Amino acid sequence: MGKHSDQNAALCPLIEPNNHDSHAVSTASFVLILTTLVSVSGSYVFGTAIGYSSPSQSGIMTDLALTVAEYSVFGSILTIGAIVGAVVSGKLADYIGRRGTMGFAEIFCLLGWLLIAFSKTAWWLDLGRMLVGFGMGVISYVVPIFIAEITPKELRGAFTTVHQLMICFGVSLTWLIGVFVNWRTLALIGAIPCLIQLVGLPFTPESPRWLAKNDQGLACEAALQRLRGQKDISAELFEIQEYTELLKQFSEPSVLDLFRRQYARSLIAGVGLMALQQFGGVNGIGFYVKSLFTLAGFSGNIGSIALAAVQIPMTALGVVLMDVSGRRPLLMISAAGTCLGCLCVALSFLFKDLQLWQSGSPMLALFGVLAFSGSFSLGMGAIPWVIMSEIFPINMKGLAGSLVTLVSWVGSWIVSYSFNFLLNWSSTGIFFIFSTVCGFTVLFVAKFVPETKGRTLEEIQAAMNPLSTKN
Repeated sequence: MGKHSDQNAALCPLIEPNNHDSHAVSTASFVLILTTLVSVSGSYVFGTAIGYSSPSQSGIMTDLALTVAEYSVFGSILTIGAIVGAVVSGKLADYIGRRGTMGFAEIFCLLGWLLIAFSKTAWWLDLGRMLVGFGMGVISYVVPIFIAEITPKELRGAFTTVHQLMICFGVSLTWLIGVFVNWRTLALIGAIPCLIQLVGLPFTPESPRWLAKNDQGLACEAALQRLRGQKDISAELFEIQEYTELLKQFSEPSVLDLFRRQYARSLIAGVGLMALQQFGGVNGIGFYVKSLFTLAGFSGNIGSIALAAVQIPMTALGVVLMDVSGRRPLLMISAAGTCLGCLCVALSFLFKDLQLWQSGSPMLALFGVLAFSGSFSLGMGAIPWVIMSEIFPINMKGLAGSLVTLVSWVGSWIVSYSFNFLLNWSSTGIFFIFSTVCGFTVLFVAKFVPETKGRTLEEIQAAMNPLSTKN
């Protein structure tokens, strides 16, 4: 692949489309669909954990006599566990495989949910939440990586976005179910998808690219054939094996290698998108949406139901559009919508503080939160994870993925822990800040984020990291 890689090295930053693939795989086999569904059971667990703290807040604080500060610890300690999970996720997925890593993560999630459900004291609650967070941190890296590695290029964007769709299902259904059941029952319900994934994983193939990287050529071919059904895999198998052999010429990468010049574009795009995704306020809103609606003068339960009704169809729309419109247009539209939504919420709180338009400001807050959530679900929720799974070469994917996931969860912890305090400090001010971050995201995407639609992973990585593929 040496000559082909040198040609790819000259591609422009936005990665020009290719025209050499005359045998595009455009349909999904049963095994590919089944494997994806088993994988995104972990994404559903991710969503239930994020959605859990909002409907359970009043019940837990009453039953276990927690203060606001103590409950803020419970809400945010999820992200502490996720930070630890993010640190080990890349290396873990490289050493024991993508499937093994997902199963390992689900054991922690299952134990965590059981501890929460049967907790008698605050430290049981916090320990369970941290264990779920650890599993989430691992899942948030390995699921999109695994799906990107098993899907053909024509379907990769849509299939990888199912990760975010299932997160939205998890969040939304947890909000809805939480209106009708107590917090202990809600935790037990959260454990069900953990069991589904643990049971389903033995029936799914491993990532062909991971198998190729680990010198399991026959297993790689067998796994790829299972995933593609009756399709001819010779060209795709050759490209995977050739690119993997090329990367084996390089020594085992270290953390410092991530910051070499050839990976700068990938690192800026991956880390920047994750940081902007989190500091746009999504987890502050998601963790405490019920209390946010109440503070704005709107029914918390009705607002949560309305939010759930918006998130799922907007994420589904993003799945449909991902491989049609491309990543960049969806990202910019999504970021602009989140900017508008946060601006509306900020204005609602400003009118309330100034005692202006008191009859309409709660509805403006509702519109703002729904606009933010719908827009985020359309693109900003899923696409940063899609981009992360595409732009790093497989020899750097473990380290780079861990770093990018770590940045995401550190940002999530900062926002989720400080959100209640900042809301009390200035509800108007914090949403003006979120709106500014979302507006800046549009400019960042336009400048630094590549369009990866219609490219194989090997083509994307050779173009984004040209010096790493030169002989």
